[in-house]
Amino acid sequence: MKQIKSYIKTVFILGSIFFVLKGNAQQLESLIAVALTNNPEIQKFELKYERASEQVNEVNNIPNTAFAVGYFVSEPETRTGAQKFKISANQMLPWFGTITSREKYVNSLAEAKYEDIVIAKRKLMSSVSQSYYNLYTNEAKQEVLSENIKLLETYETLALTSVEVGKASAVDVLRLQMRQNEMQQLKDVLKQQFLAEQTNFNNLLNRANDVTVNVVDGLTIPSEDFEINSEKLALHPELLKYDKLYLSVEQSELLNQKESSPMIGFGLDYINVEKRPDMDFSDNGKDILMPMVSLTIPIFNKKYKSQTKQNKLQEQEILAQKQERLNTLETILDKAINDRISSRISYSTQTKNLKQAIDAEEIIFKSYETGTIDFNDVLDIQELQLKFQMNQIESVKTYYVQTTIINYLSN
Repeated sequence: MKQIKSYIKTVFILGSIFFVLKGNAQQLESLIAVALTNNPEIQKFELKYERASEQVNEVNNIPNTAFAVGYFVSEPETRTGAQKFKISANQMLPWFGTITSREKYVNSLAEAKYEDIVIAKRKLMSSVSQSYYNLYTNEAKQEVLSENIKLLETYETLALTSVEVGKASAVDVLRLQMRQNEMQQLKDVLKQQFLAEQTNFNNLLNRANDVTVNVVDGLTIPSEDFEINSEKLALHPELLKYDKLYLSVEQSELLNQKESSPMIGFGLDYINVEKRPDMDFSDNGKDILMPMVSLTIPIFNKKYKSQTKQNKLQEQEILAQKQERLNTLETILDKAINDRISSRISYSTQTKNLKQAIDAEEIIFKSYETGTIDFNDVLDIQELQLKFQMNQIESVKTYYVQTTIINYLSN
């Protein structure tokens, strides 16, 4: 297999590792960029954030101005004349700082929604990478099966020659053919699984299901692992979201305190007065203009006290949720680190076993030169070689999948 050179690439999070793909294979980096642009889940979270941000304009206002018009059916008489109709206007204003508190509260909710975008993008990057490695694994196994089928065809030719000279039986030939049939069956099943995984991959990129995905020709486990900074886990977006939710509850309480304050109202009454026809004096028919100031006091404030208590309980709930999620992420990270170490150990073991199986194969065929060959031993060794090759591929896949999980959590 060819050595694949790894490099560090940042899309939204510094340190996310992708791999430069050689030949005609598509770059995983570019595929992830397509997914980040087209994926409907990302678009959904971005629209939610935009809608939450727009709500700032909704709360940045004052109550509606109240207008009233009244006509005196029974006209009350005053010294200056009869009152005909009345026009009133009244405007209530929230307590000082209430509107600003509303804006801060809505902004804090929008910031929490923004973390949903960051989390969704990280998860999408991880999902695309893992699906890509699944496709690589599938294709690598198909290639191994094709090589082994060709090898069995060579063995079959050798067996037919041996049957002609009396060094093997027809049963040996049939066994080799049956083994080829089994491998062809495994390869055909893998082809169908590849198509299913390709559909999943294309859906992540929100494109047609039948778009062909070209994967890298080969991957190997690098000689050294990159350094893992576990301390960065505390700054993971999944945890930062809880911090922003906590801040939104604090802002909610500040708003609650402001809304429990009085409201001030300013108004103006205009009353139209008809002149008295039987009298002549300076204020005859003079209209009435009456400015007003009002004050609403929340005497029954049980609602606000209950909201304060709810906010305190919600803060405690958020802190508990954050600690629970931190514990879970630490467990996932530790498992990914150990599984990656295990994959390196497994890969090394399978490499040694494969070399020994090849050596055993050479010994068997050297014995053919002396006039004897046991095709049962040939099949056993070939089966072991296939097993070790498949295990090697799985070890490489596990290494890169666990690396993807580590990057999701520690970068």
